[in-house]
Amino acid sequence: MRAAAGDDGGGDVTAASPSPASGGRDPVPGRLLASGRWSDIYALDERRVLRRCRDMAGRPSWEPDVMRLAREGGVPVPEVLDVDGADMVLERIDGPTMLADLARRPWRASEHARTLVDLHERVHAVRAPDSLRVIGPAGDRLLHLDLHPANVILSAAGPVLVDWQGAARGVAPTDLAQTYVLIVTSTFPGGAWQRTVGRAGQRGFALLFRGAADTAALDEALPSAANRRLSDPSVQPEEIPRITRLIP
Repeated sequence: MRAAAGDDGGGDVTAASPSPASGGRDPVPGRLLASGRWSDIYALDERRVLRRCRDMAGRPSWEPDVMRLAREGGVPVPEVLDVDGADMVLERIDGPTMLADLARRPWRASEHARTLVDLHERVHAVRAPDSLRVIGPAGDRLLHLDLHPANVILSAAGPVLVDWQGAARGVAPTDLAQTYVLIVTSTFPGGAWQRTVGRAGQRGFALLFRGAADTAALDEALPSAANRRLSDPSVQPEEIPRITRLIP
């Protein structure tokens, strides 16, 4: 399994004909590389992909600027090459997601947990724009709020963080707690046996992540993060009791 910049999932594909964002919304801009909850990723050529939100109003207007700000601040983020409405042309990043690598090589769990914490630290080192919404306690740090293994591409040059549609302004523990909630409660893809094995792996990986982070600060922010997650319309019914158990 391989992924391209801009969303989770994907397949290994050949390059397709270019279709720059400035040229309008073509019916089929290229070969489909990946599909996520809100958008699809198409190959334009060996260096570029088009991330297209299915809803024309689905991409926050500030997302390209936040990605550029994060990249300038030292966060490994795909370069934004062009923007047109809900379309963004991005630098193509090839490699498996961290989630796919965990499924294939579970013995790398400790290393990947430390990588996730390191990515958090790099994001939180960036001062957020005043215009971004505040989530959790007031603060001036940039938050990703969807920083989980499916949104990290393991490229040949190192991990790259994608999917910035949930970015916000606040304090670092808010982001760390959100990641912990996502890791420990989300439904693992696959059949019944895969989900059973996956749940055990999720719990173990969540503990490794929590141990590598500022544990006390994460734990303090956890109830608020769990309550926010409960209000997310994408939460699956079977995830609700798992999330509820995190609330004292």
